[in-house]
Amino acid sequence: MTDQATARFNMIEQQIRTWEVLDPQVLATLSNTPREAFVPDAYRGLAFADIEIPLDMGQHMLSPKIEGRFLQALQLQAKDKVLLVGAGSGHLAALMAQHCAQVTALEIFPELCALTAKNLATQGIQNVQLIEADGHNGYEAKAPYAAIVFTASSPVEPEGVRYQLSIGGRMLIVLGKAPVMQATLVQRLAEHSFKQDVLFETSLTEMQNAPQALAFTF
Repeated sequence: MTDQATARFNMIEQQIRTWEVLDPQVLATLSNTPREAFVPDAYRGLAFADIEIPLDMGQHMLSPKIEGRFLQALQLQAKDKVLLVGAGSGHLAALMAQHCAQVTALEIFPELCALTAKNLATQGIQNVQLIEADGHNGYEAKAPYAAIVFTASSPVEPEGVRYQLSIGGRMLIVLGKAPVMQATLVQRLAEHSFKQDVLFETSLTEMQNAPQALAFTF
């Protein structure tokens, strides 16, 4: 194995599998996608480390184990249309694109939008539509989606975004304030019926323009 192949193998065995990511298709995608190609040059040596890698504009790439858990929890199907809020460097979009029909990826920062476009083109990924937009309220224009995923946290769930899911659709969002945040999976069971489960605790950078919890007054 090359040094990078060995590092990628160790990342999967030591970080991702130990975080209960065992879906063989997810593991294969993580193994076959060159994470290092989506990491800024200054951090290339940390591409496979168990950290959030800094990007421009105060943003971060998700850690490998978080991306693995997200991908596994979404259970994407080949026909699915997916919304990704916060493209970052494009790595999660690249992973999801290999499991579904179409990814609509929103990125509020022009610099990161350009970075994602370059990285996806370099990898030959063509089923991601990248849009420079504020996605804190989802993206109604392309709804409904089989899956929606937010790569940054929100103190509370953005109002109405769950209704952009198709019936049977799943939304993954990290809710709460540091240091206690919860990765939450919302499933749309019927038109007005939803199921909500906390998958694990983590802490992510807060989304731009995220809705805030109402303060209590006495």
